Amino acid sequence: MSRDARWNALLELVAKNGRVDVEGAATALDVSAATIRRDLDQLAEQQLLTRTRGGAVAHGVAYELALRYKTGRHAPEKQAIGRAVSELVAVGEVVGLTGGTTLTEVARSLAVRPDIVGESATTTGGQQGLTVVTNALNIANELVIRPQIKLVVTGGVARPQSYELTGPLAGGVLSEITLDVAVLGVNAIDTEQGAYVHHEGEASINRLLAERARRVVVAADSSKIGKRAFARVCDLAQIDLLVTDRGITPGATARFTEAGVTVVAV
Repeated sequence: MSRDARWNALLELVAKNGRVDVEGAATALDVSAATIRRDLDQLAEQQLLTRTRGGAVAHGVAYELALRYKTGRHAPEKQAIGRAVSELVAVGEVVGLTGGTTLTEVARSLAVRPDIVGESATTTGGQQGLTVVTNALNIANELVIRPQIKLVVTGGVARPQSYELTGPLAGGVLSEITLDVAVLGVNAIDTEQGAYVHHEGEASINRLLAERARRVVVAADSSKIGKRAFARVCDLAQIDLLVTDRGITPGATARFTEAGVTVVAV
């Protein structure tokens, strides 16, 4: 097992249980206790957990995995969701994208759509391009090299956990624009109370994106359904469409539908 794979597994254990012990982790990952101690020391140096005697505990009260350690979780489902959301966007529209691993897959799918071409091609009969507004630095990094996409990045203070820009500078940009569609990545979506994320600053920007859009799409794999996180983004009445995977239960689908949310399971 590679170091990155071990680190991801250790952080998953901490996220799930709130703590991890050296001997238990060594057995679970089939490596030596010395290797686990070294891994925990290095993760503690990055402030991703807090070292304790014999193990480690979650760093802080509201523990959240950094984005770079989430990429392998439910990856096939997220890629399918990304493709499905991309197909819902019409050529020429203005799209708002928040951050997160699922939204990264949405951005990647938009970037390779063959019907979206660059501005230079429109003079020779090509289709109009696409405008993407995002507060996510990693998504901006992927899209900035795509000539067919006009990229607008909000200002703000960057969160290292999610690469998202938050705060008054981000809000100032979003208050001056309108969107055709806002695609929200969330940490949880409750069948009664709506969409949630871990951080109140991200919730504020996500909420503003939703308010500036004609339609709102939530992209979330089924592991996030029926759960709540710290900060609420919006209630179900503001969500037009939920794109998720086939792990969603019939009961959850029925409750979302009753609330006026169209569910697409891919």
